[in-house]
Amino acid sequence: MSRKISIVCVSGTREKLQMAAMIASVAAATGDAVSVFFSMNALTYFIKGNAADAPAEGEFGTLMAQKGVPPFRQLFKQAAELGDAKLLPCSMALDLLKITKNELDPDFGPPTGLTRFLSDSEDGQLLTF
Repeated sequence: MSRKISIVCVSGTREKLQMAAMIASVAAATGDAVSVFFSMNALTYFIKGNAADAPAEGEFGTLMAQKGVPPFRQLFKQAAELGDAKLLPCSMALDLLKITKNELDPDFGPPTGLTRFLSDSEDGQLLTF
């Protein structure tokens, strides 16, 4: 029986985005139903053409970059492509940032409101980063 895992990403720091991406990719690859909701500071890293690195929160974030750990963008992409994880942009954040869904990485699904995301996450595990 697969689990239902819902992940909320609001942080713009490398460590938090990395952990969310690792959980999403491993869970999706093992057959779990995964939905990731991107809002606030996390969403800007997925605008097409934004190659900026998320700032490290501490020493571990710097160490991951030095040791060649697969970056969070790549892991989220793998989760969507290989495990069919849903990557969902926050509709409110899109409005505030004045960007459209078409300006996001192509792996992203439709803009979603928080109320809808939480409703869809019912009866599953909810993680926040």
